[in-house]
Amino acid sequence: MMDTTQCDFLLMRYVPDPFRNEFVNIGVLLLGREDQFADVRFTHDWARVRCADPQADVDILEALESDIRQQLQSSAESRKQIVYRLQDTLSNGLQLSEPSALLSESPTQDLERLAQTYLERPKLRRESRLGARQRIVGEMRNAFEVAGVWDSLNKKIKAAKYTHRGDPLRIDCGYRPNGVIRLFHAVSLAAEPDSAKVLAFSYPALSEGIARVEDAKTDLTAIVEDGLNREDDAIQFAIQTLEQTSINVAPISQLGLLAERARKELRL
Repeated sequence: MMDTTQCDFLLMRYVPDPFRNEFVNIGVLLLGREDQFADVRFTHDWARVRCADPQADVDILEALESDIRQQLQSSAESRKQIVYRLQDTLSNGLQLSEPSALLSESPTQDLERLAQTYLERPKLRRESRLGARQRIVGEMRNAFEVAGVWDSLNKKIKAAKYTHRGDPLRIDCGYRPNGVIRLFHAVSLAAEPDSAKVLAFSYPALSEGIARVEDAKTDLTAIVEDGLNREDDAIQFAIQTLEQTSINVAPISQLGLLAERARKELRL
């Protein structure tokens, strides 16, 4: 029989209006009662938060996940003390639920299961264009988290810093291991093959700007769906467009290899 761990899990809730008693689950904390395990997962899909509060600052909410994880895993305080402090310091827009007991054989796997249960929306038969791209972003983030490098990456990199004022493009994430800046951007060719043209159009100016500002070469990888029908004319054209502008194309299934390379290059 496998060893089991007595755990408690708590839900982090975004509360746009405390007086209306409405909330959106945005995170799960799983804590071993004997301090053997402690970790947190936040949602990868912020659509429900934006729907509940169009003014929500998602960047701050995303940063909160890393901050809580660091507190859980490095603080000298007990887990209960950290939870009490979080409850005291969270703004009115964020609340922690009461703890619920969980007997776990694999806390890491159970945390992922809890995140899927409480944070992710049911999959629709037809994903929206935005939803399809965000799913790839979520897969990308998960792969880098598993490799232990997500917190060391730059996120939502503004192209305008290197191209032109007002350029709306933001590259999902990247890092600089040496004289090259490696960038990764989710592109849903299944839902929106035309988006490849936008990225391909922007890349030469982005690469030139990075060379000028950072004195570094650029290596951009477009992360696309697994199992694409490469006989489809639109998808075939999209892939060729990316590759002709020196953008690498990698399916979701290769994210593990890319994340492991990042771990080695960042020496983590």
